[in-house]
Amino acid sequence: MKSVIYRVFLLACSMVGLSGVSAQENDILTKTAAYNVVWLTPSINSLGSMPLGNGDIGMNVWVEGNGDLYLYLSKTDSWSENGQLLKLGKIRISLDSNPFATGKPFRQELKLTDGEIVIRAGKAMEEVTITIRVDANHPEGIIHLSAMKPVKMKVELQPWRTVRRPMAKSDELVSVYGIEGANGNPVYQEADHFITAANNRITWYHKNDRSVWKDNLQRQALDEYASRENDPLFYRTFGACIEGTGLKSESSLVLTSQGKISDCTVTIFPLTTTAITESDFINQLNYGIERIKPISLATLEAAHHAWWAGFWKRSYIFISSADTKANEDANIITRGYILQRYINACGGRGHSPIKFNGSIFTVDTYARKESTGFDADFRKWGGPFWFQNTRLPYWSMLESGDFEMMKPLFDMYVKDLPIRQLATKKYYNHTGAFFPETMNFWGTYTDVNYGSKREGMPNGLTENTYIRYYWTSGLELSAMMLDYYDFTHSAAFAKDTLVPFVTQILEFYDKHWRKDIEGKILFTPAQALETYQTTVNPTPDVAGLRFVTAKMLELKTVDISPAIRKQWEKLLAAVPDIPVRLINGEKVIAPAAMSAQEANIENPGLYAVFPFRIYGVQKPDIDLAISTFVTRKFRSNIGWQHSSIQAAYLGLAKEASTLLLDKFSNSDKECRFPAFWGPNYDWSPDQDHGSVAMIALQRMLLQYEGDKLITFPAWPEEWDVEFRLFATGNRIIEGTSKNGKREDKIL
Repeated sequence: MKSVIYRVFLLACSMVGLSGVSAQENDILTKTAAYNVVWLTPSINSLGSMPLGNGDIGMNVWVEGNGDLYLYLSKTDSWSENGQLLKLGKIRISLDSNPFATGKPFRQELKLTDGEIVIRAGKAMEEVTITIRVDANHPEGIIHLSAMKPVKMKVELQPWRTVRRPMAKSDELVSVYGIEGANGNPVYQEADHFITAANNRITWYHKNDRSVWKDNLQRQALDEYASRENDPLFYRTFGACIEGTGLKSESSLVLTSQGKISDCTVTIFPLTTTAITESDFINQLNYGIERIKPISLATLEAAHHAWWAGFWKRSYIFISSADTKANEDANIITRGYILQRYINACGGRGHSPIKFNGSIFTVDTYARKESTGFDADFRKWGGPFWFQNTRLPYWSMLESGDFEMMKPLFDMYVKDLPIRQLATKKYYNHTGAFFPETMNFWGTYTDVNYGSKREGMPNGLTENTYIRYYWTSGLELSAMMLDYYDFTHSAAFAKDTLVPFVTQILEFYDKHWRKDIEGKILFTPAQALETYQTTVNPTPDVAGLRFVTAKMLELKTVDISPAIRKQWEKLLAAVPDIPVRLINGEKVIAPAAMSAQEANIENPGLYAVFPFRIYGVQKPDIDLAISTFVTRKFRSNIGWQHSSIQAAYLGLAKEASTLLLDKFSNSDKECRFPAFWGPNYDWSPDQDHGSVAMIALQRMLLQYEGDKLITFPAWPEEWDVEFRLFATGNRIIEGTSKNGKREDKIL
């Protein structure tokens, strides 16, 4: 067993609030800005885009050599009639002097601490500066042009959803995963609507005049839910308006300057709403615009910069080393951590959870070597949420203190709780709730996974065997909610989210399976993740149920009835032991008590380390868990594979740091932005890949269990570090390691 260096803190340590801007905080911003992304040449196409976002609205921004400035506009809740997350549109900005021509000076910089992109281009005395941001506090994008020599400017919407068309019966249907091929009918991409030029604006929208929602419920025998709830897709309308100082309408798609200008502010106002008519959409759009317009640009800019400065000062990790090679590695990891956290912030405060397969930063594939020729709406695995993938950005948000970004995930699952209770009653005739591994945002299986040819199949039994009994998501989300409560001590969260949700998950596990002769739950039929599809007592579920039930029983300050507590005590007593087996004579954690039908590349036994922390540093039987890690069958380190996290939880500093460096060294070779990972198992930019590395890095520095904190549990000697991370009990931990000397304190 590797030696473990740690310190233990108790709850008696208190947190001291931070206020004002200190020299230390300014130093944090300076260190963060050192990882700004700077390009000194234009890009070739959208694969060379930079991301911007305010948590809900996103932009992919790039400049093409001998061309123009482009951006793709996106939003977290622009769900189509097919349940596909669409782009809002593509915008082109042209200048008659073409300062972006090959050979002219050029600099494009993502300024992290300001949350904006600044582009400077053109010859001396003719330089053009363009500053682009998505306002952190308001639903608008701002593009400001300043030209030393006046230029003529054109802003153009370049739509691609111009006519209704059947989607190609090929790889394109992957982007509407779930409904492709249902009943053999074609799947149509519907056209956008473009409003006739008026008020010197470009205004457009996409309105869902049909919906797959009701048919999806009917297929899953949940018709009665459709009769009492509103369709979340029907009449959903999303689009935007563009206007600019001194710009006039040339057509419904083009604004131009009247003569040459040296200063111009282009403003983009996106909106998602429910609108039956075009006038409904325009009225709601205008209402939103009029609420923002009285605020001066200077006030908006200052507040925007303040939000991003506060974000970066909230928490941080900076790694370095006196050794040249080790310092290069440290810079790769620091940059990867900072940029992935930035991307999470760009897409993490919207009305839907972060999409694992691209977030809001997908681009067209016209120049890709894989899945070539599709528009920017394309993403493999389409619109549904796989919990195996969706969860990973959110585990990283606990220690970074980005709690507000966890709300969209919790909100979606709590909102979907009633339909999962109905499905449980309908399919299994008992109470409680289970959640599908592959889920539409309204809480159902996708059609293709549930199955359309169901002759002889009982309600609830999925055609797709990979997720047939894969219900672990409810337990893992419960564990995450418990950690959230431990970190925040929010009484409102406990009352409105934690207790209602977890109670229904535990109720399902309590009622669903029969007991063996010893009174223990016999999990069968069951499966261990996607990998072992025929099992008895799968380790993820056994470990998860043990972990979550015990943690719920530990809650002393939360209002839980004595009857429920007694039920949970009986449930915990009925959970079987975590399965073990022998490999080459050595005892390890097994995927399940019995398992067969290996079909994927996961290590279910290690779920007892992460996400369900039964084994780890300062916990019993860590040698058993380390042996399981060392002998693990699957060793891939891309995408959602999380061996690096498990190594950190086991105190294996060398293994964790090696895997971490490998993660952060492998971005998408076809994309220019260094934190666009992928496509890996899913799509680019892959949100699992970077988020796994974030979690691993944090847990190498800080681990927690209830009131107990452990610092530096898996930190390599060759790396110096300065960090500030959040911990349970409303605590913030600052720490340093310099030449092997480690110090830390609770603020």
